[in-house]
Amino acid sequence: MGLSQELLHFLHDGTVIPAHPLALTEDRRFDERQHKLLTNYYISSGAGGVAIGVHTTQFEIRDPKHNLYERVLKVTMDAINEGNVSRPFLKIAGVCGPTQQAESEATIAKNLGYDLALVSVGGLGDYSEKELLEHVRSVAVIMPVFGFYLQPSVGGRVLSFEFWREFADIEGVLAIKMAPFNRYQTLDVVRAVCESKRRDEVALYTGNDDQIVLDLLSSYRFDVNGQHVEKRIVGGLLGHWAVWTAKAVALLEEIKAVRNDSSLSKEWFQRAHEVTDSNAAFFDAKNQFAGCIAGIHEVLRMQGLLKNRLCLNPHEELSEGQLEEIQRVYSAYPHLHDDHFVQTFLEKQHVK
Repeated sequence: MGLSQELLHFLHDGTVIPAHPLALTEDRRFDERQHKLLTNYYISSGAGGVAIGVHTTQFEIRDPKHNLYERVLKVTMDAINEGNVSRPFLKIAGVCGPTQQAESEATIAKNLGYDLALVSVGGLGDYSEKELLEHVRSVAVIMPVFGFYLQPSVGGRVLSFEFWREFADIEGVLAIKMAPFNRYQTLDVVRAVCESKRRDEVALYTGNDDQIVLDLLSSYRFDVNGQHVEKRIVGGLLGHWAVWTAKAVALLEEIKAVRNDSSLSKEWFQRAHEVTDSNAAFFDAKNQFAGCIAGIHEVLRMQGLLKNRLCLNPHEELSEGQLEEIQRVYSAYPHLHDDHFVQTFLEKQHVK
């Protein structure tokens, strides 16, 4: 069990992994054709994988009245297989809920051919940290684990340094996505991994949509038993990268080329602020991220990659003033969007 050496190297080198949204029809039913088009866009953009069944896909897919979890994972996998991707491509499935549910979801994902389980411990507030670790170990027996530190404002919880230190030691944990949107908690994870004997086996990915560029430019160094240990955040698994993906791929390649430069241009810090400003609009930061999924959908709708911005939950919509904010950053940072790429892609797909 585990990843091939090629995929392991690819994971540790760092790549762009969009958190895949869910395409719906006007009556809020799963739109398989449009969903596959979106998957193909990520493949064509040069993304190094996709994460499906995650927060951006909407947790409501697990609701018995929708019962979409397995179907959405299968349609996404079908699109990847039909795309005949001839390069490394990481297939990641979101896994959540109590242990029995998480084990069931991991089994579904494994049987469908997914590579990694992105394990969210959101909603498990009654589990102790020790119980959460056992929970992750149970999933890791089934398939390799991509850890996930989710911010409390969207269902996560604050976890201790000691938790992450023990988490990193779990055989089968191959990567961790850090998305607490908090510098202190991000440093807890990086330092914990640096102190683990498995530090070289665990790749770090940013999920901090408010600090994407700075996370990827930085090198983190800690003193571990009298020795300097250095670790980088090598890539990102991000809802933000579900839009403008072709430019995200180009951005990461640029960062890889310059991040060892000790005299970074101040333009990089300006770029970092522009990306954060864009994310604030897409994710509705001023309203505690209430419109984050609808915001992603709206950008994809504007580009023609989705037909609408509807969510399974009819109450999940853009917040007041959010559309204007999205339009503002679209106009302010034309160098960040990939409209031209999308237009060419849609023409090749014969989509009008």
